[in-house]
Amino acid sequence: MPDELQSRQEELQQTNEELEEKARLLAHQNQEVERKNQEVEQARQALEDKARQLALTSKYKSEFLANMSHELRTPLNSLLILSDQLCINSERNLTGKQVEFAKTIHSSGNELLMLINDILDLSKIESGTVVLEVGELRIEELQRYVERTFRHVAESKNVQFSIQLDPRLPKSIFTDSKRLQQIIKNLLSNAFKFTYQGEVTLAIQPASAGWKSDNEDLNRATEVLAFSVSDTGIGIPLDKQQIVFEAFQQADGSTSRKYGGTGLGLAISRELSRLLHGEIRLVSGPHKGSVFTLYLPHTHMAARASRKSTDSAAEEADAAIRAAMHGGERKSDAHTELVIATPPTDVATLVNEAGDDRDIIRPGDRVLLIIENDLAFARFLLDTAREKGFKGLVTSMGAAALALVQEYQPSAITLDIFLPDIDGWRVLARLKNDVETRHIPVYVISTEEARERAVRSGAKDFVAKPIQNKQVLSIMLDQMKVFLNGSRKRVLVIDEEPAALNEIKNYIDGMPDVDILAAPDWEGARSALNSSTCDCIVLGGSAADTMLATISEEIHQFPINAETPVVVLRDGVNAADADAGEIIARHPRARQVHSLGRLLDQTTMVLHQSVTGLPERHRSVLSDIYQSNKPLAGKRVLIVDDDIRNIFALSSVLEEYEMKIVSAENGRDAINILKNGSDIDIVLMDIMMPELDGIDTMKQIRKIETCKHLPIVAVTAKAMKGDRERCIEAGAWDYLSKPVERELLLSVLRAWLQR
Repeated sequence: MPDELQSRQEELQQTNEELEEKARLLAHQNQEVERKNQEVEQARQALEDKARQLALTSKYKSEFLANMSHELRTPLNSLLILSDQLCINSERNLTGKQVEFAKTIHSSGNELLMLINDILDLSKIESGTVVLEVGELRIEELQRYVERTFRHVAESKNVQFSIQLDPRLPKSIFTDSKRLQQIIKNLLSNAFKFTYQGEVTLAIQPASAGWKSDNEDLNRATEVLAFSVSDTGIGIPLDKQQIVFEAFQQADGSTSRKYGGTGLGLAISRELSRLLHGEIRLVSGPHKGSVFTLYLPHTHMAARASRKSTDSAAEEADAAIRAAMHGGERKSDAHTELVIATPPTDVATLVNEAGDDRDIIRPGDRVLLIIENDLAFARFLLDTAREKGFKGLVTSMGAAALALVQEYQPSAITLDIFLPDIDGWRVLARLKNDVETRHIPVYVISTEEARERAVRSGAKDFVAKPIQNKQVLSIMLDQMKVFLNGSRKRVLVIDEEPAALNEIKNYIDGMPDVDILAAPDWEGARSALNSSTCDCIVLGGSAADTMLATISEEIHQFPINAETPVVVLRDGVNAADADAGEIIARHPRARQVHSLGRLLDQTTMVLHQSVTGLPERHRSVLSDIYQSNKPLAGKRVLIVDDDIRNIFALSSVLEEYEMKIVSAENGRDAINILKNGSDIDIVLMDIMMPELDGIDTMKQIRKIETCKHLPIVAVTAKAMKGDRERCIEAGAWDYLSKPVERELLLSVLRAWLQR
């Protein structure tokens, strides 16, 4: 019995010890839970503080915009009044041109006033200070307002304009008449901006469907009216139909000063439609016109409290955080469209916007094509060009410009980047990827600070806006005349290997009015140049990088200047040099190639040699690069894109040219395909992909020994500033932006597969 009692006591003691241990563990866990709760609370408080700071910042921004908009009106008042007085010219002491200048100043002031009004409206909406004044608006009054406001616009543009009222319409609508008129005015102004022929129509009718299914205000309304503004203009691509409703955005991702366009009109219209408990929907397509439809309840009702669930709010907060972490870039279906071809524009139907010389151009005339979105500036540039002996062509549309180039073959081109229909960079790329137009010197004139990108893309020169005086244009046109008058050009070829030096020299020799000078090093180059400058430098061999670095860092020691184009021929060893991109970046006019054919291509381009004047052997090489399908047949292309629709669209195009398609829906699969040795000839790499994006994928591919010399073409839906440079640094040899144009895609593939 004592033994049994002893045993139980020991068991109890052991149990007590276990319980004590568990109690200690539980206490420790409680402490951990309490500590984590404190951390969560601190994080919650930090988030609340951040939210308050963001709200305060947004409020300050909106207040600043509102106040600044008002402050800007004071100097504008004097500018508009005085310029209007000059336009009247009551004392008859101004010349016709001076009156025209005054009208331009007055017109620009009015455009600035419109911008200020738009910013003020947007800031009011964002700060929640818009007060609606709901009342009765008779449909007939609205019709008269629209007719009075836009009839003269239609007549001046020679565009048909009609207002269609459904007989079932009520006599009046109860809403804020001022805001409704503002929305319709914005939509109609937008329609007339981009419609040069055809018609613009405003149709008002009852509607039973067409808006989003979750719009409770419209679903509850006893009657809904649809205000549809349709046009036969340039249309809006699918991948641009979201951003046109964002502030400061237009279909080309920029603003258009010619139209007073700030990218605010549609953003304001969307927000005002929401305030009126309505909604705006868009149906459009390139060259198919656009239809903007405003759905509005017949009677505006007071807003009800939001019944949004906590979970829904949390999901929106998470989405906002994710968007912020990714720089606000959200990939959507709008970025997946592939434009296979751009319909040609009939030159005969193009509007002569500035009264240019297209009707009096004769063979032998020196013709300047002015592609400019600011009509007032375009006319000024046209007058200046005429003074310098040019005949001028003027257009604000990229598609029209390409048609005019084909029709008139101008001597030179000035190009604005911000165009209503096609991004200026895309126009430049199209010109420089067409053997019939690549020799034409292009002078980029733009407010965008992109000198290096312009010259890298093939532009002869870059002039930054705003242009301070006429002398800047005169100097540019004088330099243009000197270049076009022509003189013998000199190309300096440097390669330390005699056989390679001879091969390059013989390969590119034969261009009209071009002398080829050859040297094994810089000492020989100095002797060959004999203190004279040259028009292009070709660097080859293993020492190409060193020589290029010397040009960039010690250029003052040589009889050349920073504007001299440099073409670097890299062999297989140097093609994947990690420092190559950095060295190339030091010289904005340097470009690298990987074959003699591509060397000839780039050299003739920077010398602006017309293909028609080249020897037959040179024309044959360029034809293979730009026109022949032989380089494509049988080649294996790896398409890397997380959207199967893009893969399908690209495959459909390339299969027509007997290319063999391999696809991957993410970066890791692409890397595995290449590691497994699939004999891929070229890669089309999407940049915006989940998990492993295109930039990181390309970096990893370049680490694969067998892929160091594999051509990779980066393809991105969002051509942001610096994207091209980031892609090149990551290992891309070329760059395309979505929507990808068929001919541009094929020309890039031909160029690289020609190797």
